[in-house]
Amino acid sequence: MAGRKPLPVAIKKIKGTLQKCRTNPREPKPTGVLCSPPDYMSEGAKEAWHYAVENSPPGLLSALDGAVLERWANCSGMYREALAKINQTGVSGMLVKTPSGILRRSPLMDVIRDLALEMKSYETEMGFTPASRSRVTLPSGSSEPADPWSEIAG
Repeated sequence: MAGRKPLPVAIKKIKGTLQKCRTNPREPKPTGVLCSPPDYMSEGAKEAWHYAVENSPPGLLSALDGAVLERWANCSGMYREALAKINQTGVSGMLVKTPSGILRRSPLMDVIRDLALEMKSYETEMGFTPASRSRVTLPSGSSEPADPWSEIAG
């Protein structure tokens, strides 16, 4: 199917672009709060998980988003680990010498680039980048306009 991916109603509400005629009334509404990260994740990935949960806008991430957040946190942990290895050796870590004596770019640089690209797609999906976050506006005060008929109709 061509065109933009449809946005969930919750995101449209946050952005302020919700139109009743373009809403799916039967859209599933995920509930539940993200719990702690899975035990098998590395310490770096767990740190990334906690950072994301603590710094994301309230109500943005639900328990259903845990799988996407897990992938992002794992990529973030591996990215930091690979970058730390490069930083330990400095510029010389960016190059490796082949058995024939030719200098080549380190495969670790490709790993870092691939992880950064993968993380970017998850960040965009979850609203973690400045550009994707700029499209989201949080409602001020009450999200529903006052209904003048509510007092009469009960």
